[in-house]
Amino acid sequence: MGRYRVRVATGAWLYSGSHNRVGLWLVGTRGEAALELQLRPARGEEEEFDFDVPEDLGTLQFVKLRKQHSLVDDAWFCDRITVQGPGACTKVAFPCYRWVQGEGILTVPEGTARLAEDNALDAFQKHREKELKERQQTYCWATWKEGLPQTIAADSKDDLPPNMRFHEEKRLDFEWTLKAGALEMVLKRVYTLLRSWDHLEDFDQIFWGQKSTLAEMVHQSWQSDELFGYQFLNGANPMLLRRSTSLPSRLVLPSGTEELEAQLEKELQNGSLFEADFILLDGIPANVIRGEKQYLAAPLVMLKMDCKGKLLPMVIQIQPPDSRSPPPTLFLPSDPPLAWLLAKIWVRNSDFQLQELQFHLLNTHLVAEVIAVATMRCLSELHPIFKVQTKVSHVPQTAKYTATTWGIREDGINTLNTGGGGHVQLLRRAMTQLTYRSLCPPDDLADRGLLGIPSALYAQDALRLWKVIARYVEGIVHIFYQSDDVVKGDPELQAWCREITEVGLCQAQDRGFPIFFQSQAQLCHFLTMCIFTCTAQHAAINQGQLDWYAWVPNAPCTMRMPPPTNKEDVTMAMVMGSLPDVQKSCLQMTISWHLGRRQPDMVPLGHHKEKYFSDPKVTAMLSQFQTDLENLENEISARNEQLDLPYEYLKPSRIENSITI
Repeated sequence: MGRYRVRVATGAWLYSGSHNRVGLWLVGTRGEAALELQLRPARGEEEEFDFDVPEDLGTLQFVKLRKQHSLVDDAWFCDRITVQGPGACTKVAFPCYRWVQGEGILTVPEGTARLAEDNALDAFQKHREKELKERQQTYCWATWKEGLPQTIAADSKDDLPPNMRFHEEKRLDFEWTLKAGALEMVLKRVYTLLRSWDHLEDFDQIFWGQKSTLAEMVHQSWQSDELFGYQFLNGANPMLLRRSTSLPSRLVLPSGTEELEAQLEKELQNGSLFEADFILLDGIPANVIRGEKQYLAAPLVMLKMDCKGKLLPMVIQIQPPDSRSPPPTLFLPSDPPLAWLLAKIWVRNSDFQLQELQFHLLNTHLVAEVIAVATMRCLSELHPIFKVQTKVSHVPQTAKYTATTWGIREDGINTLNTGGGGHVQLLRRAMTQLTYRSLCPPDDLADRGLLGIPSALYAQDALRLWKVIARYVEGIVHIFYQSDDVVKGDPELQAWCREITEVGLCQAQDRGFPIFFQSQAQLCHFLTMCIFTCTAQHAAINQGQLDWYAWVPNAPCTMRMPPPTNKEDVTMAMVMGSLPDVQKSCLQMTISWHLGRRQPDMVPLGHHKEKYFSDPKVTAMLSQFQTDLENLENEISARNEQLDLPYEYLKPSRIENSITI
């Protein structure tokens, strides 16, 4: 018995408040009390109420909410509720961070993280069992395409559960930027209607509007071999390059190329030979866009690293050998300039396809969606891993919607030369390379031989970020799991592991993913992978689109002529005929800006405002995490000041706390 002070905080997003009245009950170990609360929550406000409760409620466990309405169901986004009990009672927090709608009762537990217990009579255990049963009916799996990761059962973003959608300001910004981009496309098309489109300089006619400083530098220097090689290390797709351990079997060196072979062998022996092999594209059917056939290649690039750390191309084989055809042409830096340039353009087009489909859509968006759905289906809001994971694995849009952003559709109205069906075949092939090690930078970079390279800036920053995240994760895990036996005995945690590996990732145990956590260390490694994939890795892959794809010749989204086979036949007309036309070039620039720009509601990694934990030990761990991120930010900034071309994508201030685009 006594006086209770209740504070109710409403979200700050547009339409978070409600004109409906809200009822509230306090539930303790000895009883519950309905409060005569006349609350009409206002956006961004925290409202305070005092109530005298005649009975002794005991220790507070839950708050129950019910929004009442007569004509219109005006949804309310509740951030959190705090209650100060009688006398010297400590303040109790009830984190909510979800929409309250309809006339049902929403039960919000006190914010202390708890593992599942065997005691069926425990109030919190009853709550989590009921909660997970309801969640498993709301968050259902669906097959987007056979052989690809499972997705949430939603055909569009509007079919997502309310708590997984964009907030209203985000949705409006998303739609308005698309409209602004469409208007810019129209203006560029009108501007170029009566002008020639015969030379590379003609792309300047559309290279205005939204672009970055680095994009302008790419515009000036894109033809250089040095910048071509740099992009394999630190560009929009630093995930394909690997150090050579032998000359690739697909590299056919015919007679007359003995000098080249000797150079390759020398670099191989010195450990300075690298390769980028796009064999995954071999045999993928090319798209047909608006009735015009497009073309694909599966190139191989051999590169050497000089003593200054510059990665320079030595030879390009645009297509793999075919027993029914003569050996494929090898393109060299000493070839006629246009022939060498067109060969590099074909490589950049192939890199564009793998960046967008394999390393962006599949390895970040689709994996994050699996993690998010499994989290909602298997982990109660009381679970510490739910509280850690829920703000980094988020599904703001479905896989189908994400894919169509680049116009990757089966109806032929699209942008990529892998669209129209070939993209699905490519994704299925890429699934075989989606291993557990490939998502963990210490393993992936070691497997690709990229450790210890001073000019590999993505590799350096990814490893340092991995260590910072791992330190944070280990601190959290050891608070709640005092031994390996506690890990092995957690049913919700083990169900989450199995759901991700066996269901979401389609029996991925064959590719190294765990199906059962045996130890604290194994859990820490897996959780670090989840957080890194949903934050840092997406930042590294997504942000580069604005810089490296805005100047279309540097990374064309499609190719309109077949690859050259005779170096002497390459003309400027062939180069321009191969590159995207004006319409597709304008579309590429618009989408690159739309996806790669800094989001106006961007929340940096580790700085989310939601307070899911009540434990001061966890609060201290989060504070240390933020300090570690700030120190890393300063180290990267100091290094970048010494570089002609700074690498910014993995600065913690530029890494979003979840995938929101």
